[in-house]
Amino acid sequence: MAKLGKRMKAAREAFAGKENVTVEEAVALIKANASAKFDETVEVAMNLGVDPRHADQMVRGVVGLPNGTGKDVRVAVFARGPKADEAKEAGADIVGAEDLMETIQGGKIEFDRCIATPDMMPIVGRLGKVLGPRNLMPNPKVGTVTMDVAEAVKSAKGGQVQFKAEKAGIVHAGVGKLSFDEAKLVENIRAFIDAVAKAKPAGAKGSYMKKIAVSSTMSPGVSVDVDSATGN
Repeated sequence: MAKLGKRMKAAREAFAGKENVTVEEAVALIKANASAKFDETVEVAMNLGVDPRHADQMVRGVVGLPNGTGKDVRVAVFARGPKADEAKEAGADIVGAEDLMETIQGGKIEFDRCIATPDMMPIVGRLGKVLGPRNLMPNPKVGTVTMDVAEAVKSAKGGQVQFKAEKAGIVHAGVGKLSFDEAKLVENIRAFIDAVAKAKPAGAKGSYMKKIAVSSTMSPGVSVDVDSATGN
């Protein structure tokens, strides 16, 4: 078993006995015990009562965080002609078609979000095995396959977060930076939790939200009371 560093050991001691707290208490606890020399990302992880292997239990969606993520999101767009120009003007970092496909096939993936116009999907479809596992595959359900590439680029740059349930029914995302005010972090966390709650699939049975934990890059997770977080 790996030996805990002094920083992590101290954090765990500070967090001991503090379980099922409110979102506000979790944020305050994490900020009060931060000791890293960089601006850590605040993350939310949710254990859901779903089996994503079944299509009617898949949880996925997108949410615009009210205070942004604090992260510089790099956006790639598959488009041609006027739509390519539109994407560039909106601030896309990479724009292309077959050339971009070849770059990605060569193992060079220098972006955090991928957007495509519908006519580009035959090309993008060839990249499913590369982009799919990284949750980068454009999808109309989350607004990344669209003719309105300018709006999609602006949303991605402005703090929009995508989420998708993993095999064990876990959904997680970065929802801000530790340097954010507590109130802004709380607002972002609640917006994310609310979006996942609204994305409850028809096939979900029993308890949907089983556990919610908030953490920062270098901190242990703090379990949050599900009922208080969801307003139940």
